[in-house]
Amino acid sequence: MYYHPLGTEESFGGYGDIEVIDSHQHFWQFDPVRDSWINDDMRVIQKDFLPENLYPLLQQNGVSGTVIVQSDQSEEENAFQLANAASADFVKGVVGWVDLQAEHVEERLQYYSGFAKMKGFRHVLQGETNRALMLKPAFKRGISLLEQYGFTYDILIFPDQLGYSLELVKAFPNQRFVIDHVAKPGIKIGHIADWQKAIHDIAQCENVYCKISGIVTEADWRLWKKEDLLPYIDAVVEAFGTKRIMFGSDWPVCLVAASYKQWIDLLKAYFASFTTNEQADFFGCNATRFYHL
Repeated sequence: MYYHPLGTEESFGGYGDIEVIDSHQHFWQFDPVRDSWINDDMRVIQKDFLPENLYPLLQQNGVSGTVIVQSDQSEEENAFQLANAASADFVKGVVGWVDLQAEHVEERLQYYSGFAKMKGFRHVLQGETNRALMLKPAFKRGISLLEQYGFTYDILIFPDQLGYSLELVKAFPNQRFVIDHVAKPGIKIGHIADWQKAIHDIAQCENVYCKISGIVTEADWRLWKKEDLLPYIDAVVEAFGTKRIMFGSDWPVCLVAASYKQWIDLLKAYFASFTTNEQADFFGCNATRFYHL
């Protein structure tokens, strides 16, 4: 097992020499109807979050670039995020949304291939009533078209969908996939065994990466401690190794449970005993390679 006791922030060897890329962050202009998933328990993020709000945090935490990930399933969202990317040099890429099941999906992929910062797409599979939606022929047809345009695919799921995801990624061995938020295991209730096995299985597919992000929000928001998270981080590092994992903040969603600094400091301390090359891979190089930043 990859278990590394957390040290101090200063113990993160060579941090100043490593280019840090946050592979998963969001922007939005809060709309209570469109963004109904941000309920009153999450009132701390019921407001606008834009590039000018994130930039100081990146400076304070030594982060040089980010990847914006969609939070609304519309092409209006793509236009909004591409505009944010154009206005902020620190944004290196965008993961948008297209209707992968649409007959004209290839036309849309052709269109978005004209935007250098559009790197890939995502669908909120975790919220679908049909837990195996990703295996529908129309959805798989859309996935089959991504590779020729150089687009990646972010897999946003809950643990019950890892088996379906395994079938999907095996069907497209040349397509680059990344699992968001380590598939959101039930950290708050201590569920790990089934999730860990499923993560190990999907990690055998070398075209699949995993973002160590969004974990703190699967724990108890107010009472979590680092020891609650370590077994899950260990499991992902053991399964994927250090060449197919990447740092993501999930800002501003993370703010319901932790500040940007709390989360990155936890990971900096976790990886402090790894080699400088391994740290560089996790904190930046893997995301750069995966997304072609």
